[in-house]
Amino acid sequence: MHELSLAAEVIKLVEKEAGLNHASAISEITIEVGNISGIEAEPFESALRILTEGTMLEKSSLNIVKIKARGNCLNCKSDFEMNFRMDTCPQCGAFPSEITGGNEFRVVSMLIED
Repeated sequence: MHELSLAAEVIKLVEKEAGLNHASAISEITIEVGNISGIEAEPFESALRILTEGTMLEKSSLNIVKIKARGNCLNCKSDFEMNFRMDTCPQCGAFPSEITGGNEFRVVSMLIED
């Protein structure tokens, strides 16, 4: 379950940034998780909630934003939503020439208290 180690790294990253800004607590954090990033949002969120006990994030509001993958088809010039990495164009059946979203895994923002 790599979500546990990812949650630990997010906590470390956010606490370091909060420390650089002389924060006493973190009240809110927003994280984007793409649906084809290889990270399961629910287990990641559960791991994060467990690991935040006793940290600056313990009482923070956690916002997990799920990002749907998008593909571009050069064959028919279609832009379409993808549920899986191997989804094909709904218009012509070709594989996307470019995947433009859904790989995200990033801390987007955090709200700190002085």
